[in-house]
Amino acid sequence: MATKYILSDYVRAAMSRAAYEKLEDGTYAGKISACKGVVAFGKNLEECRAELQSTLEDWILLGLKMGHALPVIDGIDLNQEPQIEPLESM
Repeated sequence: MATKYILSDYVRAAMSRAAYEKLEDGTYAGKISACKGVVAFGKNLEECRAELQSTLEDWILLGLKMGHALPVIDGIDLNQEPQIEPLESM
């Protein structure tokens, strides 16, 4: 049975949809359109990407805490109630 890391898989899937733009001043902007409000800036592409992932992770955690509906990305739905198996089944 393959191990699934739902949050890691969600972040990876969302980051694969990121769009980056080089700005006039030579810095970069990045956004993930599927995740409203997730934008970041950096001096270079690598810094922008790292900042975007950090922003995405914070956005996910805050959304889960606040009960906001998060977009389903690549079939990964973080809005579902977790299914907890009884401890005896382990």
